[in-house]
Amino acid sequence: MTAYAIAHLRPETMNEEIFEYIERIQSTMDPFEGRFLVHGKEVEVLEGPFPGTVVVIGFPDIERARAWYASPAYQAILPLRTDHIAGEAVLVEGVPADYDAAKRAGRLREAAGL
Repeated sequence: MTAYAIAHLRPETMNEEIFEYIERIQSTMDPFEGRFLVHGKEVEVLEGPFPGTVVVIGFPDIERARAWYASPAYQAILPLRTDHIAGEAVLVEGVPADYDAAKRAGRLREAAGL
């Protein structure tokens, strides 16, 4: 099942270390078949405050997403970002092609005894 690395980043100022991080990240993702799905795009805020931007990287599965994040190559460049950009990052599995939100709601409702 496809998995995603998602980051909500709030860069204040760009500097040489951030540019180096951006230049080097793709080579850390390639061995794990990671690819950018969203990167460097303006967000259209529909509800609530949302400073910053979003990055979404897709991986074939959660194991490869975890392996990429833990890899020596990525860990070597990670401080280039985290030392200069505030934000949060998560890994999450996607849903299958036949996912049905109404069925999920029914299971949740049943589990809650409603």
